[in-house]
Amino acid sequence: MEEESIREASNEVCREFKTLIDERDLDSLKQLQNLILGRLQDSNAVLSHFNEYSENCFAEVSADFSRNTRLLKSMKSDLDYIFQKLRSMKAKILATYPDAFPDESAKEVLDRRPDLEMP
Repeated sequence: MEEESIREASNEVCREFKTLIDERDLDSLKQLQNLILGRLQDSNAVLSHFNEYSENCFAEVSADFSRNTRLLKSMKSDLDYIFQKLRSMKAKILATYPDAFPDESAKEVLDRRPDLEMP
């Protein structure tokens, strides 16, 4: 008896909820949700494809990038060594021949190259 009254009350509450919401509104919401779901799935597929493409491109260039990075580091160390030797040679020449190089004001006029050693 008590179970039957609970069941009837539940059915009545369900009927009341159904009267609160229009069936067409629910169908419209379901349709919009399905549309959004489809768009999100399409976007996800496009992003997955782009990620695969990016991964392939990175795999193709990463070896070249690493090799070129090592080459540049090697070139920099070589140039550092060359500049160190040039400074040493210049110091020895200045010690032997003090007038071998023009003073600083004339140097700026003669040498307009950028200083590559400055960061």
